[in-house]
Amino acid sequence: MKVCIAEKPSVAKDIAEVLGAKQRKDGYYEGNGYQVTWTFGHFCTLKEPHDYHERWKSWRLEDLPMIPSSFGIKLIDNPGALKQFGVIENLVKNCEEVINCGDAGQEGELIQRWVLLKAKCAVPVKRLWISSLTEQAIREGFEKLKESDQYNNLYAAGSARAIGDWLLGMNATRLFTKKFGQGKVVLSIGRVQTPTLAVIVQRQKEINAFVSEEYWELKTIYRDTEFTTTIDRIKKIDKAEKGLIYLNEHLFEITAFERKEGKEGNPRLFDLTSLQVEANKKYGYSAEDTLKHIQNLYEKKFVTYPRVDTTYLSEDLHPKIAGILQDLKPYANLTAPLLTQPIPKSKTVFDDKKVTDHHAIIPTGVFPNHVSIDEKRIYDLIVRRFIAAFYPECKVANTTVLGKVGQVEFKATGKQILEMGWREVYANDTSAKKEAADEERIMPDFVVGETGPHEPRIHHGKTSPPKAFTEATLLRAMETAGKQVEDEEMREILKDNGIGRPSTRANIIETLFKRKYIEKKKKNLFATQTGIDLIDTIQNELLKSAELTGNWERKLRLIEKGEYSMDTFKQELIQMVVDLTKEVLSNRGGMISIAQDPPPVEKEEKVKKEPKPKEPKEEISIETLTCPKCKEHLLKKGKTAYGCSNFQACGFKIPFELMGKTLTDKHVFDLLSKGKTTKIKGLVIPGSDAPIDAKLIMGGDFNIGVE
Repeated sequence: MKVCIAEKPSVAKDIAEVLGAKQRKDGYYEGNGYQVTWTFGHFCTLKEPHDYHERWKSWRLEDLPMIPSSFGIKLIDNPGALKQFGVIENLVKNCEEVINCGDAGQEGELIQRWVLLKAKCAVPVKRLWISSLTEQAIREGFEKLKESDQYNNLYAAGSARAIGDWLLGMNATRLFTKKFGQGKVVLSIGRVQTPTLAVIVQRQKEINAFVSEEYWELKTIYRDTEFTTTIDRIKKIDKAEKGLIYLNEHLFEITAFERKEGKEGNPRLFDLTSLQVEANKKYGYSAEDTLKHIQNLYEKKFVTYPRVDTTYLSEDLHPKIAGILQDLKPYANLTAPLLTQPIPKSKTVFDDKKVTDHHAIIPTGVFPNHVSIDEKRIYDLIVRRFIAAFYPECKVANTTVLGKVGQVEFKATGKQILEMGWREVYANDTSAKKEAADEERIMPDFVVGETGPHEPRIHHGKTSPPKAFTEATLLRAMETAGKQVEDEEMREILKDNGIGRPSTRANIIETLFKRKYIEKKKKNLFATQTGIDLIDTIQNELLKSAELTGNWERKLRLIEKGEYSMDTFKQELIQMVVDLTKEVLSNRGGMISIAQDPPPVEKEEKVKKEPKPKEPKEEISIETLTCPKCKEHLLKKGKTAYGCSNFQACGFKIPFELMGKTLTDKHVFDLLSKGKTTKIKGLVIPGSDAPIDAKLIMGGDFNIGVE
């Protein structure tokens, strides 16, 4: 009998179906020579301090640093987990082979290896390594099972990470809490958490210290084009006014005119971080929410494995791309132009050297039904990015014009989109449309030497403080070890030195919220006074430097590749903890407290409530919804109505104007999601004498009436 161990019951069920293990037993499936069982996340954990020594149960400075002679694991204290582990232990003892079917990543490898270690597994172990949970992917995976030893380095990196987090987290948290914590406060310190907080605190200090300065700029309009002077910003108004007088005395002259045609490269496929960034920008989703939605889509077989840090596909996927595009029926109007010719094998998409455990996140071709609106939005982001990757590049013309008025030099730049290329995929996206319109500035043809009258003016402005982090910009800062990087190539290079891993960054941000080190105001993240005090108290740069912590992350990746020793990494962290303990014990910093939540207000007290700040309105995107009638195709915005993108066959539509009223996107969204709108005033009903206030409803025949 072969025993397969999956990471979740739902995944075990999918695997059992494919293998023909149809009999449901207590804690596993059986049949066709297989027993398929499961864990549910972490069954085992590293032992806690008191498991090594009774005296380590109490938090005392004199016991620090705590360095176990060797690290052990234990089962978590959970009745359900203990019962299921008993099932696994029994199956493993009586089988001929184990197949590790855990999540194909570092954490998944660690979870399964610890369970097998605790179960004293003595039989050969194979590894199922797949990038999606479709039936085809599972079948192919079982046809190409790997030797477990191939993933020993992955397990070593996972163990090194867990031990490193234990050494620093357990020791530094006790150290700072006992030395600087006031009352019952716990000052949590972490290998990833603390440098992330330091990045936010640093930005907070820059914002707090910023003093806005006034400035004046000379601008002028010549032939309906605005030019800005190339001289430094003017600090005094009287100097600007003298400049304006000078400009009024001279004509404008064109000194240079250059128009260059260029290309805008296609957007990269999504890794987890870039998906979280995009979802935060477009829909305001937190990193944790996006991870939850994409994990659900993966488990429902709609997308490939999400916890990835590459934006590339492996070259062996190239022959399958056309088939996936063909299966995306609701996006047929976008995929049709691609399917008329072979899919290009571009190095910006397919590159084995840039793919590690898994490729970028792409759709499987199975189209989702019965998913939440949030999951549908995430799916739509992934599909459009996937389709856009294979479109032609966007062709643009960039124009630079130089001019002068007397001796004062001016400059204007413009951009014109010549061929939409991949931008066609986002042609109906409101935010993408606005972005393209903001970027595009068409300029007339100028001739060098031409002169003429112009309209000079003074622009008065103020310098702006640095922007507070949002979750999107914080994720990017974590990915690039605190460096502000826009260039995609540079991001790829810096990823090895990022803080944390894509799969853990969302959890780190949530931990900072729970510890009350940071808070959110609208979309912006700010350090609390506690967070600022904690970072100010930490003198050790290694503990709070994004760059140095990124260096540890790089070493963990080298362990994964077999290019760095796990023991060396462990010894480096032990030495750091020893040095840190000595340093902090001699530190004379002040005490730190955590702001308490305000006590609940007694009922009889009448307290004037502060008006809540208005949350930004959530953007409603009708075109991410599936047609309710045919349930196959996405909705599309036409000139007079929203309708099924396969309207000729389906016939479903909702007009923009109905019964004398213009419907808002919210009205349309409510009709589609709830079957009716809120009450609308002044509807004109045919045959009725006067307008009425009523709700619009969608009947079973998909026609719209009133209630």
